Order: sequence, then C-alpha cells, then structure tokens
Amino acid sequence: MMNIYLRAHGFTRKMSAGRIFSLMPEEKRVNVPRAVSTRRPQHKPKLGQHFLASDSFALQIADSLGDVSQYTVLEIGPGRGVLTSLLAKRARRLIAVELDRVLAAQLRLRFGMFSNVEVIEADILAIDFDSLFGPKPGLRRPGIEFKPTPAKVIGNIPYYITSDILLRLLEYSKYFQTLVLMVQREVADRVAAEPGSRDYGLLSATAQLYARVEKLFTLPPSAFAPPPKVHSTVLRLDIVPRHHELGLDGAGNADGLTDGFIDFLKLSFGQKRKTLWNNLKANYPEPLLRAALSQSKVKPAARAETLTLEESAALFHALRGNRDPS
Repeated sequence: MMNIYLRAHGFTRKMSAGRIFSLMPEEKRVNVPRAVSTRRPQHKPKLGQHFLASDSFALQIADSLGDVSQYTVLEIGPGRGVLTSLLAKRARRLIAVELDRVLAAQLRLRFGMFSNVEVIEADILAIDFDSLFGPKPGLRRPGIEFKPTPAKVIGNIPYYITSDILLRLLEYSKYFQTLVLMVQREVADRVAAEPGSRDYGLLSATAQLYARVEKLFTLPPSAFAPPPKVHSTVLRLDIVPRHHELGLDGAGNADGLTDGFIDFLKLSFGQKRKTLWNNLKANYPEPLLRAALSQSKVKPAARAETLTLEESAALFHALRGNRDPS
C-alpha cells in the first residue's frame, strides 16, 4: 500500500494501489449503489451548485471526451442532466454520481429507460472505485491478469472541493484514460502551470506526474444557473503517468518509491516563500542534503516551484541513494 499525501492546501489523503482487473461491464445492469460507497457524509455539506445552462457549451464539453461509444463514462455531479442527456446517447455505459438526493431521484426517473445509464446517489469522495470498476464476482481466475479498459471521466466540479476530487481521481488513475473537468479558472491555471511560474505548486506537480494537462476553453458566469462570481475553465487530463520515466517504478517497490516522492514534493512545497534548502533541512541532515543538491545540480537557494519534475526526481533519488548505505 502506498500512503501519499496529496492535498494542495494542507489536506491529507491516503492512496492505495490495488490490483488491476477488467473494467468491461456485464450485459445486465450492475446494482452498484450499495457496494460502491464506503462512507456517507455525516452532515450534508453546502453543495455550492451552479448548474450548466448552456446547450452549446455542454456540447463542446461532451465533445472533448472524444468517441465514447466503446467506453464507460463516469459523470461527476450531473445536476440537472444537461451533459447526461448527451452522454446517455453516446456512451457504452454511463455512471452518473450525484450527491443531492432530489436531483439523483429526478435523474433516475428521467433516464430510467436507458439501459446503459446508472445513477448513484453518493459522495464522489466516498466511492470505492475498486468495487465499481474492479472484477465482478466469478471473473477472477488463477494465473490470469485482468486489465481494466480505462474509463473516461467528465464533470462540473464544485469549486470548494475541486482539489479533493482531482486528487481522488489521480489516486485511482489506473481506472481512467481521460478526465474532462470544469473547474474554477484560477484552479485550472494552477493545475496546468509550468515550473517557474507563480501558480506552479504541489497540485500542479502531482497532476502532471500522472497526466498530460491541457486547458481547453473558458466559460463565463452566464453559462450557469445561478451564475457564479467566477469564470470556469474546462481542463482535459490525459492519463500518462511519468513514474517509469522518473525512475519511480523500480522492481518490487514501485508503490514505496511513488509514496516517498510525493511525500518529498509535499515537503518541498511546504512553505512556498522558503527556499528548498530551508524546507528540506528539517528532515535531512545538512551534509546529506548538501551532497544531494550538488549531485543533482540543484542550487540550495532554489525554490520548489522552479524545479521541473525531472529535477525534483533527481534530487529525491540523490537523497534516497545517499541515505541508503546499500
């Protein structure tokens, strides 16, 4: 298991790597609402919903997923079903996860005749993706490795919980191929930021460790009902993990290496105004840190946001190698 601290604002989330199984749905609809939710919120949060009300933008967003006729699509926060109505006619299987009880009931009535549509009333952060996308009972066979056919994800993400949801999806990235997410413009800027820019931080580095990030287009407040006070940007994340490229999938200990690297990134970005040296020295002896910085050709006065993932990985490996006597 890998315990990875991922939150962008000091939150903590535990990640686990599960075995890979087939994602192909059975011919009959799966009774999933009870099985996929690992917990229910004790108190229903303020949802902060701003429903997409523009048919033209809805079409653009749905088109951003590409051809989904042979894919499972996971829709987060379908709300009033503007995107759902488009996806129900396109996707091989559509799973819509809606937290609001009334909206979930309305969606079930509206799409009850679609055999490829499942509506789950649940908190997306409580969904057990292993249960939802993992092997169905009876499909496991000794000596046979079940590989999932990655799903595509789409959603209008509530502003107050964007980072939580994005990091949760990255946690289970083995099940996904493409994420098309509508988020607050400022958050999109952070996710897509390049090293050296003001917006580059832990969220940027983590997202770009797992995916190729692209900002597609921006929606004005008038595209929603009620209109929010901010603009929204549609992001596309194509899941292309860089673990192998960065040397984080070593034989027998891939999970531990990834765990350690993200812990290292969290420490590096711990206090944005501090230099890398000042952020790291509390956890590493000064001689070790000085040697690793020299070996990886990183200046002690550099800040974490100025380093590329390659440079951060080089420093991480130098620290790990110099600390390990073997």
